[in-house]
Amino acid sequence: MSLRNIALSLLLAASPLSLLSPAVAQTAPAAAESPSAELAAFFEQVDAENLAASPQGKAYRGIRDADYGKWNDPSDASAVADFERGQKALATMKARFDPARLSGEDRLSYRLFEYQAERAARAQQFRRNEYIFDQMNGAQSQMPAFLINIHRVANKSDAEAYVTRLQGIGPRMDGLIAEAKSRADIGVMPPKWVYPFVLDDARNVIKGAPFDNGAPSTLLADLTKKVEALDIPAASKAELIEGGRQALLTSVKPAYERLIAEMERQQAIAPTDDGIWRLKDGAAYYAERLANYTTTELSADEVHQIGLDNVARIHGEMRKIMQTVGFTGTLQEFFAFVRTDDRFYFKTREEYLATVDGKLKAMQAKLPEYFNTLPKAPLTVKAVEAFREKSAGKAFYQSPAPDGSRPGTYYVNLYNLKDMASTELEALAYHEGLPGHHLQRAVQTELGDLPPFRRFGGVTAYTEGWGLYSEELGKDMGFYVDPYSDFGRLGMELWRACRLVVDTGIHHKKWSRGQAITYLTENTPNPEGDISKAIERYVVYPGQATAYMIGKLKIMELRSRAQKALGSKFRYGRFHDAVLKSGPVPLTVLEERIDAWIAAGG
Repeated sequence: MSLRNIALSLLLAASPLSLLSPAVAQTAPAAAESPSAELAAFFEQVDAENLAASPQGKAYRGIRDADYGKWNDPSDASAVADFERGQKALATMKARFDPARLSGEDRLSYRLFEYQAERAARAQQFRRNEYIFDQMNGAQSQMPAFLINIHRVANKSDAEAYVTRLQGIGPRMDGLIAEAKSRADIGVMPPKWVYPFVLDDARNVIKGAPFDNGAPSTLLADLTKKVEALDIPAASKAELIEGGRQALLTSVKPAYERLIAEMERQQAIAPTDDGIWRLKDGAAYYAERLANYTTTELSADEVHQIGLDNVARIHGEMRKIMQTVGFTGTLQEFFAFVRTDDRFYFKTREEYLATVDGKLKAMQAKLPEYFNTLPKAPLTVKAVEAFREKSAGKAFYQSPAPDGSRPGTYYVNLYNLKDMASTELEALAYHEGLPGHHLQRAVQTELGDLPPFRRFGGVTAYTEGWGLYSEELGKDMGFYVDPYSDFGRLGMELWRACRLVVDTGIHHKKWSRGQAITYLTENTPNPEGDISKAIERYVVYPGQATAYMIGKLKIMELRSRAQKALGSKFRYGRFHDAVLKSGPVPLTVLEERIDAWIAAGG
């Protein structure tokens, strides 16, 4: 899954709406040859302005320049200014370009730019309803993860920028603390149970040398490893590492101590209700979140019912597998068996990762039979880092850098192997890796003819719908030969169907965290720790989890429609090109494109 703690900085940097300056908005590109060339130049200018205002966005894109040691501005005032500039950019595009004079692909870019601006406008009034610090999205873990995974050190200047970023953690954290306090003052705080996770992450960052006499802390160890790998004099290495030590002591430690103090203060007054219905505009906010993530106009009640219907369907398919393996009890007894039997869990992290590697290699060999367009960027699989594994999600993906300097990465959380059933390993690897997120997002990044906002942006229902579609595609491709693995695939789909029920249950029907946990326990085979962590995610990330199943159902519907209409002319590779080579689009646009592709003969 691709969560906000990895994707948000990239998406903000890629957004075509957020950062166009008035100067650029008023200046036409010189000597444009055609409307198409003018529009391309306009989008490039937008992208340049986005990146100029987002040092972290540059780093995600592999750009290392004078801003390499800086952080993004965390203030609400900056967010407001970005939004206002984005709306001006939209107005400029509408004033300068007539869609009727554009090519089909350019009209789509125009339409998507407009769609994102309208989506941003709907969300803007609710922006201060988001939690600044929680177990999924807080800077307490995001900033260290950024330094470890995104900030590359290839020379002395890069290492100096790393130290500068360490020094900048203090001011940036203070800005975030101030905004979190301001939101708490108007009643926007996560539930009380969230705070121990945030506090644990924060304390982990300032544990170890140079903060105490223990082994090197997470950030000191990372800086040291990167500096020691450089081909520079030993004295320069020592100077850089000492600079990092001082920054950790004078900037990072005090900032995290201030964060801990504020989180402890908030914890004492935090609410105990879980859903965002408790916010003053909670109902409208949740409706906006559902529309944003699903790209539909489905109501919360409609989403809830779709979930219930699909839970019943998948339970029926699971009972067939029970018959195949000879299990004679009830479905719930089968869930308990899979949840508790040691045969379905790995003994070591190394064994888990080696099995993932084998599954992905087999999948990679099969891809050319089903895909005409394959990613150039390599894929790597990593365990989530120790400092954040207790609070991080089950699995997530990070896109490759477009310049090839960073591979696509599938992160798997192996904090507790009892939360990672072997039955789900195959489907999870296909979702996050191949043919799921890595294939889709690497291909997207490599669509060089598209404007930057389409190459680097995202639409959750499309992206996560593709990930879930990829799990079932693996069965079409001949995988899941073990019936328990196929049961795990169904379990993963069931999980996404249940999300429709529990997400709307929590945020619309006023379910408690405990009620949602009970629903998943009774209706899925997932282990207790997996269930608790998932519900905790849905509480602080309202609406996002509904995008997966809604997107997958639409892609499957469109594929079935194409297979029926085209008959023997249907080819998986062509269909997948029709889906993938537009980059992420709202589901309504995807449907229009596939219908046009079918009408043209596939």
